[in-house]
Amino acid sequence: MSAKYVGSPVAKDGTVLTEAEIERLADEAETGYDLTKARRVGRPSLDGSHKHSPHISFRTPAELRAKAEERAAKEGKTVSQLAREAFEKYLAS
Repeated sequence: MSAKYVGSPVAKDGTVLTEAEIERLADEAETGYDLTKARRVGRPSLDGSHKHSPHISFRTPAELRAKAEERAAKEGKTVSQLAREAFEKYLAS
């Protein structure tokens, strides 16, 4: 292997990788992966299905964001949860 490392290469879980392990992983990568068996990475969908939940993004003044963070923390929620609830209430009327 021609690459030189400063310190020991480490896997995502903190395991120190040996030269043999690096070679094995490189060989595995070169042969390719069957992506039909890959599992989806990321957050689960909000409706419990296996589909992607759509994303809505909007800009807001810093003061409104701070109020939302404070309210969400007080209620034990995320700002996203708080925003979804507010959006649902607004659209229900």
